[in-house]
Amino acid sequence: MQFAKDSFLLALQQRLAALNPARTVTVNGATVPAVIAVENLPPAASQPQPNCFYVQWGAANVIDGGAGSAALISLACVISYYTLGTAQTMVDRGRVLGELDEELLGICQPPYTEKTDYTQAPSADLGTRVFWTQPSFQEETTSGVEDNLAAYQSRVVRRAIYEQAYQDARVERRAEMTVFFFSEVTLS
Repeated sequence: MQFAKDSFLLALQQRLAALNPARTVTVNGATVPAVIAVENLPPAASQPQPNCFYVQWGAANVIDGGAGSAALISLACVISYYTLGTAQTMVDRGRVLGELDEELLGICQPPYTEKTDYTQAPSADLGTRVFWTQPSFQEETTSGVEDNLAAYQSRVVRRAIYEQAYQDARVERRAEMTVFFFSEVTLS
C-alpha cells in the first residue's frame, strides 16, 4: 500500500512543481512542492501552512473482481487546504481559494500515475498504475445532517477547537477522492 501512497503523492508534487513552481512549502528545512502527506510529518510539526495541500489517507478496502491474483484496493483520500489570501485586508481569499481549487484539479489530471518503489535508488517501476476519482470539493463546515451522530459530534468538537485556535478568517476546502491500485500481495 505504501508504494501506491508514495506514487500518488510524488505524482502530485511533480505536477504542482510543473504547474506552479512558486507553490512551495518548507518542511524540516527542505523546500518542496506544497503537497504534503500528513502521515509523513513529524509529530511535533507546526500548524498547517496556508496555500499547501495536505493529503490524509482513510480506510482501505479490497474490491471484488480484481484482475488475476492481485487484489484491487480502494483507499479513501482527503486533500485539505486553506488560505488567508494575499492582501493584508484578506479581501482576495475567495479568489486565492479558487486558484488552489484549479491547481488541485490540474495536478489530478490525468487521473493516474505509474506505481513505483521509491525505497530504492534508482526507483523501480512496479508494472501497474495507481488511479483515482476526480476530487469532490467540500467546504470545512459543520452544517448539514450527518448520517452518523458520533461522527457529527466529533466533527463539531474538532471544529470548535479549530475555531478557538484559529480566529484568523481563513477560508478552507476539503477535496475527497478515492485512490485505486493493485496490491503487491497476490491472493490465492
